[in-house]
Amino acid sequence: MSDPGFLGLVRQHIRSVWSLELLLLLRSRPGEAWRPEALVRELRASAPLIAGCLARLQESALVTHEGEAWRFAPATPELERFCDQLAEAYQTRPVALISLIAAPSQVQDLANAFKFKGGDDR
Repeated sequence: MSDPGFLGLVRQHIRSVWSLELLLLLRSRPGEAWRPEALVRELRASAPLIAGCLARLQESALVTHEGEAWRFAPATPELERFCDQLAEAYQTRPVALISLIAAPSQVQDLANAFKFKGGDDR
């Protein structure tokens, strides 16, 4: 999970552990279209939470909306590989992946601490 490209994609596309769980559930049955109520039951989540996660995953081109159902549908081969990497990381290093998702601002804060700032205070 030290690949900067992968880390960047996680930060860009996966905003919560709920989104991760939802994406991996849809990925586990790629040909199946899921109605939101089935996803709510399966993940034991609220309807607004699932709706928000689905909307963000659709904006990221990872899922598609067909009528009243949703399915796993990465728009590019690169996004599909990213989803494969996510699944592997969640199986092999779940705590590291969850920590990355849950605390992206801390990681960004650390990165920002090492940036040089321009200005007149030299």
